[in-house]
Amino acid sequence: MLALLHTSPLHVPVFDALRDEDHPGLELRHVVREDLLTRAGQEGPEAVAGDVRAVLDRAVADGARAVLCTCSSIGGVAEAAAADAGVPVLRVDRPMAAAAVAAGPRIVVLATVASTLGPTVALVEEEARRAGRPVAVRTLLVEDAWECFTAGDTREYARLVARAADEVTGADVIVLAQASMTPARGLTSATALVLSSPGPGLAAGARAAGAAEGGEPTWATK
Repeated sequence: MLALLHTSPLHVPVFDALRDEDHPGLELRHVVREDLLTRAGQEGPEAVAGDVRAVLDRAVADGARAVLCTCSSIGGVAEAAAADAGVPVLRVDRPMAAAAVAAGPRIVVLATVASTLGPTVALVEEEARRAGRPVAVRTLLVEDAWECFTAGDTREYARLVARAADEVTGADVIVLAQASMTPARGLTSATALVLSSPGPGLAAGARAAGAAEGGEPTWATK
């Protein structure tokens, strides 16, 4: 079983749909903690480290073979707790960051929550060092879009993100820093490669859960 730590309930159907399409039968256990993103935004990601560790401990106790954190703002905190968790703990955006570095040196990170920018830039730069590739990373905060998302207007949210991506120039890659931004990929006409995290992140989580089961995926019985 793969546990997913979300900071919005709107992520649940997104990952369920990806599971059904690409990993049919994989058992997912969703944990939604909206308060973690709120506190991370106000006090910094480290402020929620204790709560994240508690979520991981509970997920493992409930049978999780791996945990995937789908929130970019607290993904680094989740990864840091992996040593004490006893199971693989992954951040959903790491595969995306590695793909961005491989695609080109001029990378623009788009986010709709300011607290996501720093962790995502740090992750991209970490993957660049690991790959031995030079990168130049710029950031762009899509003002006011998050209000649409929290109000449930995901269509307008995606439109605003896509519009911001369309206006980016001088980039090889545009990184959509939050899982919630994924639908904008289908709306943007940006000439740069546009990457999002849910698909490759879930694939990495599925592999980790399968490896923990001795090479076989964890299948749901329902």
